[in-house]
Amino acid sequence: MEQIKYTKMELRLQQIKLGQLQKYLPTLQLKKAMLQLEINEVTTYLEHLFLQMGEYEQKIEGYQKLLTDPDAEHLKNSCVIAGVRKHYENIAGVEIPVFDSIEFQSPTYFLFDTPFWLEDGINGVQDLITVRERVEVLEEKKRLLENELKAVSIRVNLFEKRMIPRTEANIKRIKIFLGDQQLAAVSQAKVSKRKIEERKKKAYA
Repeated sequence: MEQIKYTKMELRLQQIKLGQLQKYLPTLQLKKAMLQLEINEVTTYLEHLFLQMGEYEQKIEGYQKLLTDPDAEHLKNSCVIAGVRKHYENIAGVEIPVFDSIEFQSPTYFLFDTPFWLEDGINGVQDLITVRERVEVLEEKKRLLENELKAVSIRVNLFEKRMIPRTEANIKRIKIFLGDQQLAAVSQAKVSKRKIEERKKKAYA
Protein backbone atom coordinates (compact mmCIF):
# COMPACT_ATOMS: atom_id res chain seq x y z
CA MET A 1 0.00 0.00 0.00
CA GLU A 2 1.19 3.53 -0.76
CA GLN A 3 2.81 5.25 2.20
CA ILE A 4 1.25 8.64 2.88
CA LYS A 5 1.75 11.31 5.52
CA TYR A 6 -1.26 12.54 7.46
CA THR A 7 -0.50 16.23 7.05
CA LYS A 8 -2.09 19.22 5.34
CA MET A 9 0.83 19.32 2.91
CA GLU A 10 0.25 15.67 1.96
CA LEU A 11 -3.45 16.38 1.53
CA ARG A 12 -2.62 19.19 -0.88
CA LEU A 13 -0.19 16.97 -2.84
CA GLN A 14 -2.79 14.20 -3.12
CA GLN A 15 -5.42 16.70 -4.32
CA ILE A 16 -3.02 18.00 -6.98
CA LYS A 17 -2.25 14.43 -8.05
CA LEU A 18 -5.96 13.63 -8.30
CA GLY A 19 -6.53 16.73 -10.41
CA GLN A 20 -3.75 15.74 -12.79
CA LEU A 21 -5.06 12.17 -13.12
CA GLN A 22 -8.62 13.35 -13.76
CA LYS A 23 -7.37 15.88 -16.30
CA TYR A 24 -5.24 13.36 -18.22
CA LEU A 25 -7.74 10.47 -18.18
CA PRO A 26 -10.09 11.97 -20.84
CA THR A 27 -7.07 12.39 -23.15
CA LEU A 28 -6.24 8.70 -22.77
CA GLN A 29 -9.89 7.73 -23.29
CA LEU A 30 -10.04 9.84 -26.46
CA LYS A 31 -6.83 8.26 -27.75
CA LYS A 32 -8.26 4.81 -27.03
CA ALA A 33 -11.43 5.63 -28.97
CA MET A 34 -9.43 7.05 -31.91
CA LEU A 35 -7.24 3.94 -32.09
CA GLN A 36 -10.26 1.64 -31.98
CA LEU A 37 -11.97 3.62 -34.74
CA GLU A 38 -8.83 3.48 -36.90
CA ILE A 39 -8.49 -0.28 -36.34
CA ASN A 40 -12.13 -0.78 -37.36
CA GLU A 41 -11.56 1.20 -40.57
CA VAL A 42 -8.40 -0.77 -41.39
CA THR A 43 -10.24 -4.06 -40.74
CA THR A 44 -13.05 -3.05 -43.09
CA TYR A 45 -10.59 -2.01 -45.82
CA LEU A 46 -8.66 -5.26 -45.42
CA GLU A 47 -11.86 -7.25 -45.94
CA HIS A 48 -12.45 -5.28 -49.14
CA LEU A 49 -8.90 -5.97 -50.34
CA PHE A 50 -9.19 -9.69 -49.59
CA LEU A 51 -12.31 -9.81 -51.79
CA GLN A 52 -10.46 -7.89 -54.50
CA MET A 53 -7.52 -10.26 -54.20
CA GLY A 54 -9.84 -13.22 -54.71
CA GLU A 55 -11.23 -11.63 -57.87
CA TYR A 56 -7.73 -11.02 -59.28
CA GLU A 57 -6.68 -14.58 -58.44
CA GLN A 58 -9.69 -15.94 -60.35
CA LYS A 59 -8.91 -13.65 -63.26
CA ILE A 60 -5.31 -14.83 -63.68
CA GLU A 61 -6.21 -18.51 -63.27
CA GLY A 62 -7.15 -18.40 -66.94
CA TYR A 63 -3.53 -17.67 -67.83
CA GLN A 64 -2.04 -20.65 -66.01
CA LYS A 65 -2.18 -22.90 -69.05
CA LEU A 66 -0.33 -20.24 -71.04
CA LEU A 67 2.59 -20.13 -68.62
CA THR A 68 4.29 -22.90 -70.59
CA ASP A 69 4.36 -20.60 -73.63
CA PRO A 70 7.87 -19.18 -74.36
CA ASP A 71 6.43 -15.66 -74.11
CA ALA A 72 5.37 -16.35 -70.51
CA GLU A 73 8.92 -15.47 -69.50
CA HIS A 74 8.11 -11.85 -70.40
CA LEU A 75 5.15 -12.00 -68.02
CA LYS A 76 7.32 -13.25 -65.15
CA ASN A 77 10.02 -10.65 -65.80
CA SER A 78 7.47 -7.83 -65.98
CA CYS A 79 6.02 -8.76 -62.59
CA VAL A 80 9.27 -8.57 -60.63
CA ILE A 81 8.96 -5.87 -57.95
CA ALA A 82 11.53 -3.10 -58.36
CA GLY A 83 10.40 -1.24 -55.25
CA VAL A 84 7.49 -0.41 -52.96
CA ARG A 85 6.92 3.19 -51.96
CA LYS A 86 5.30 4.08 -48.68
CA HIS A 87 5.36 6.95 -46.23
CA TYR A 88 4.56 7.26 -42.54
CA GLU A 89 1.79 9.19 -40.80
CA ASN A 90 1.31 9.92 -37.12
CA ILE A 91 -2.00 8.54 -35.89
CA ALA A 92 -2.75 9.05 -32.20
CA GLY A 93 0.96 9.25 -31.47
CA VAL A 94 1.93 6.19 -33.52
CA GLU A 95 4.04 6.24 -36.70
CA ILE A 96 1.95 4.28 -39.21
CA PRO A 97 3.01 3.08 -42.69
CA VAL A 98 0.87 4.17 -45.65
CA PHE A 99 1.13 2.45 -49.05
CA ASP A 100 1.91 4.83 -51.92
CA SER A 101 2.77 2.80 -55.00
CA ILE A 102 4.64 -0.18 -56.36
CA GLU A 103 7.17 -0.21 -59.17
CA PHE A 104 7.76 -3.22 -61.40
CA GLN A 105 10.80 -4.09 -63.42
CA SER A 106 10.79 -2.42 -66.85
CA PRO A 107 9.54 -4.69 -69.66
CA THR A 108 12.15 -6.24 -71.93
CA TYR A 109 9.88 -6.97 -74.89
CA PHE A 110 8.08 -5.15 -77.70
CA LEU A 111 4.32 -5.28 -77.36
CA PHE A 112 3.75 -5.97 -81.08
CA ASP A 113 6.08 -8.98 -81.00
CA THR A 114 4.10 -10.80 -78.29
CA PRO A 115 0.76 -12.65 -78.19
CA PHE A 116 -2.42 -10.67 -77.45
CA TRP A 117 -2.93 -12.26 -74.03
CA LEU A 118 0.42 -11.16 -72.60
CA GLU A 119 -0.50 -7.57 -71.77
CA ASP A 120 -3.71 -8.62 -70.02
CA GLY A 121 -1.80 -11.30 -68.18
CA ILE A 122 0.85 -8.85 -66.99
CA ASN A 123 -1.78 -6.33 -65.86
CA GLY A 124 -3.69 -9.05 -64.00
CA VAL A 125 -0.64 -10.36 -62.15
CA GLN A 126 0.59 -6.84 -61.36
CA ASP A 127 -2.83 -5.94 -59.96
CA LEU A 128 -2.74 -9.02 -57.74
CA ILE A 129 0.79 -8.25 -56.49
CA THR A 130 -0.18 -4.62 -55.84
CA VAL A 131 -3.16 -5.68 -53.73
CA ARG A 132 -0.99 -8.11 -51.79
CA GLU A 133 1.50 -5.35 -51.03
CA ARG A 134 -1.33 -3.07 -49.91
CA VAL A 135 -2.56 -5.85 -47.62
CA GLU A 136 0.91 -6.34 -46.16
CA VAL A 137 1.28 -2.64 -45.34
CA LEU A 138 -2.25 -2.49 -43.89
CA GLU A 139 -1.64 -5.55 -41.72
CA GLU A 140 1.50 -3.87 -40.37
CA LYS A 141 -0.55 -0.73 -39.70
CA LYS A 142 -3.22 -2.75 -37.91
CA ARG A 143 -0.62 -4.58 -35.82
CA LEU A 144 1.00 -1.30 -34.70
CA LEU A 145 -2.39 0.25 -33.87
CA GLU A 146 -3.48 -2.83 -31.90
CA ASN A 147 -0.24 -2.79 -29.90
CA GLU A 148 -0.75 0.87 -29.05
CA LEU A 149 -4.43 0.27 -28.21
CA LYS A 150 -3.42 -2.47 -25.80
CA ALA A 151 -0.90 -0.17 -24.09
CA VAL A 152 -3.40 2.71 -23.86
CA SER A 153 -6.16 0.41 -22.57
CA ILE A 154 -3.86 -0.77 -19.78
CA ARG A 155 -3.18 2.85 -18.79
CA VAL A 156 -6.88 3.76 -18.90
CA ASN A 157 -7.71 0.81 -16.65
CA LEU A 158 -4.85 1.74 -14.33
CA PHE A 159 -6.16 5.29 -14.05
CA GLU A 160 -9.83 4.32 -13.67
CA LYS A 161 -9.53 1.29 -11.39
CA ARG A 162 -6.41 1.91 -9.34
CA MET A 163 -4.72 5.32 -9.39
CA ILE A 164 -7.77 7.59 -9.18
CA PRO A 165 -9.68 5.47 -6.60
CA ARG A 166 -6.51 5.06 -4.50
CA THR A 167 -5.79 8.79 -4.55
CA GLU A 168 -9.41 9.57 -3.63
CA ALA A 169 -9.15 7.07 -0.76
CA ASN A 170 -5.88 8.69 0.40
CA ILE A 171 -7.54 12.12 0.44
CA LYS A 172 -10.49 10.75 2.40
CA ARG A 173 -8.20 9.06 4.98
CA ILE A 174 -6.09 12.20 5.43
CA LYS A 175 -9.22 14.38 5.82
CA ILE A 176 -10.64 12.00 8.43
CA PHE A 177 -7.35 11.97 10.32
CA LEU A 178 -6.99 15.76 10.22
CA GLY A 179 -10.65 16.14 11.19
CA ASP A 180 -10.17 13.81 14.15
CA GLN A 181 -7.06 15.76 15.16
CA GLN A 182 -8.94 19.04 14.97
CA LEU A 183 -11.83 17.61 16.96
CA ALA A 184 -9.41 16.29 19.57
CA ALA A 185 -7.70 19.67 19.75
CA VAL A 186 -11.04 21.46 20.22
CA SER A 187 -12.06 18.98 22.94
CA GLN A 188 -8.71 19.39 24.68
CA ALA A 189 -9.04 23.16 24.51
CA LYS A 190 -12.49 22.99 26.10
CA VAL A 191 -11.20 20.75 28.88
CA SER A 192 -8.28 23.12 29.51
CA LYS A 193 -10.61 26.11 29.54
CA ARG A 194 -12.94 24.41 32.01
CA LYS A 195 -10.05 23.55 34.35
CA ILE A 196 -8.80 27.14 34.24
CA GLU A 197 -12.28 28.43 35.09
CA GLU A 198 -12.57 25.93 37.93
CA ARG A 199 -9.23 27.04 39.37
CA LYS A 200 -10.33 30.68 39.15
CA LYS A 201 -13.55 29.89 41.03
CA LYS A 202 -11.57 28.11 43.80
CA ALA A 203 -9.15 31.03 43.99
CA TYR A 204 -11.99 33.54 44.58
CA ALA A 205 -14.06 31.28 46.81
